[in-house]
Amino acid sequence: MTYRESDRERAMPPAATPRRGRLDHTFAALDLGTNNCRLLIARAAPGGFRVVDAFSRIVRLGEGLTHSGRLSDEAIARTIGALKVCAGKLARRNVTRSRAVATEACRRAANCGDFIETVRAETGIDMEIISTAEEARLALSGCAPLLDRDNRFAMVFDIGGGSTELMWLGVEDDGATALISWLSVPIGVVTLAERHGGITIDDALFARMVEEFAAHLSGFEDRYHIRRHLSEHPVQLLGTSGTVTTLAGVHLGLPRYDRAQVDGIWLEADQVAEVTDRLVRMQYRERAHHPCIGPDRADLVIAGCAILSAIQNTWPFQRLRVADRGVREGVLFDLMNDADGELAAAGA
Repeated sequence: MTYRESDRERAMPPAATPRRGRLDHTFAALDLGTNNCRLLIARAAPGGFRVVDAFSRIVRLGEGLTHSGRLSDEAIARTIGALKVCAGKLARRNVTRSRAVATEACRRAANCGDFIETVRAETGIDMEIISTAEEARLALSGCAPLLDRDNRFAMVFDIGGGSTELMWLGVEDDGATALISWLSVPIGVVTLAERHGGITIDDALFARMVEEFAAHLSGFEDRYHIRRHLSEHPVQLLGTSGTVTTLAGVHLGLPRYDRAQVDGIWLEADQVAEVTDRLVRMQYRERAHHPCIGPDRADLVIAGCAILSAIQNTWPFQRLRVADRGVREGVLFDLMNDADGELAAAGA
């Protein structure tokens, strides 16, 4: 994903109305996941924010965690290197409000405490290990502007490296959304690929991957009867992750990934199925050379497709909206709202 300085969010959560509070700051949101390290630095702007700097690097912090229960020395070194780049950007851009969050790999690793201390000592960044509930809330906040308010319900999902969050929402008559429930499945693209492999994939192996993830969804369906709602009401499916953005880029035939063309696009169910089938049948080398996949994700993209297929098999949505936004944007919205709140509390 590439942000340009001209990129701007076009909408914000209802509570966010720009005032001087947020305009006094440069904000930064850092999201350290199982697979990626991502940073956004932004200034408030009318209707949203303007990105002034960004960084994204695949670090595979959770590599091998499924088998060892620990963050490996190699993964830690890669991640520290990326975080040093982030620290340099924070200093150069004179960031005044920031939040750095870590997710599933750090939640699960036995040596996560030592890792957090090493990060602080070597980069000056204070990482906060957030819960699955907070991760889901931030992802939802970040992609909320893409929710279609004409739908009575929505399913929002975020396929990560080590876990997948699903949020089941109700939409009120005034367009406000209410979180009915959420589910965190401790399976992401890294964990699924390490369990089943990501180099050579045939139909049988892909089906086993889909089946493994789908087993975690049955209880959620039994409780909330989402399939029934699909037949009775307009329901939106909104996905935020590298999996869905990759599928969109491949579907569009982009010569290189372009966020402006992907973020907010709608894909029909048959288009998702066609691209998934195409990717499953690609050789590893083809995936590695594809401009919207690359060598760093060539062994993970099929696992992501399996997770998405399990979601769509369980709940047969006709369309998917793609969000190239999520936790980082949610963090930025929180930081800006907090700055406004402090200004109001001071009576300014």
